[in-house]
Amino acid sequence: MKNETRPAQFGTKDWILRFVKGMFIGSGFILPGVSGGALAAIFGIYERIIGFLAHITRNFKENVLFFLPVGLGGLTGIFILSFAVSFLLGSYASIILWFFVGCIVGTVPALWNEAGKKGRSKREIIILTISFIAATIFLWKGASLFTEVPQNTWTWMLAGFLIALGVIVPGLSPFNFLIYMGMYKAMADGFKILDLSVIIPIGIGGIITALSLSKVIDYIFSKAYPQLFHFIMGVVFASTIMIIPTDYTGFGLLSYSACVVMLVLGVLLGAWMSRLEERYK
Repeated sequence: MKNETRPAQFGTKDWILRFVKGMFIGSGFILPGVSGGALAAIFGIYERIIGFLAHITRNFKENVLFFLPVGLGGLTGIFILSFAVSFLLGSYASIILWFFVGCIVGTVPALWNEAGKKGRSKREIIILTISFIAATIFLWKGASLFTEVPQNTWTWMLAGFLIALGVIVPGLSPFNFLIYMGMYKAMADGFKILDLSVIIPIGIGGIITALSLSKVIDYIFSKAYPQLFHFIMGVVFASTIMIIPTDYTGFGLLSYSACVVMLVLGVLLGAWMSRLEERYK
């Protein structure tokens, strides 16, 4: 006898659909310029994610069953994409970094619109400018410290913290920071070989951040949305500048042309993802 009252979210087709959505969202956890939070918004589950994280005990079983295929899909997407990222960064680092820069640049118009949707005044422009200048100086002067970050349990937990921010704050992609700190390729390598010494600390850092900051971020946004978002934009712009590649040893015309092509493709991808987010909000 069929169960006519069975919720649609537990059906096979819906389970597969959420698994596929999770795979796309997982790509936002490993592709710079592509925000996992923005992709969650595109697929219509961002608000439910934040609601679950902010009120973890409310409808706990139902939410766990709902997000199980999303989580499994996300892990699958990260695992598959890590192979490509690991190979390309190992063999064509400077060229691929231009693609990542392009991805971030392509999202700038959407970020600008998102930051100003609750108003923009001279105060926000000043905050953006100051945060950009301060972050640029900080990252530039601290290059010798932050570009040689030791890879251990604590720094991988920090990576999890940054990744979780990309979920909590739609449009924010934290991977330019990981690239700057020299941890991005090692992270992709860790996902590729299922290195638990990398995966577990990232997971712990991400879970702690998501559970502890979801309410805080939601509160700050409710009180000072334009100020916080313009501050974040300034930091994102500064970190993007810092990951622009400078090593072109052995490059010829073909390699330089490839850099330009990758930059353009990255801009197009970032702009396309931003348009999708606007369409499905």
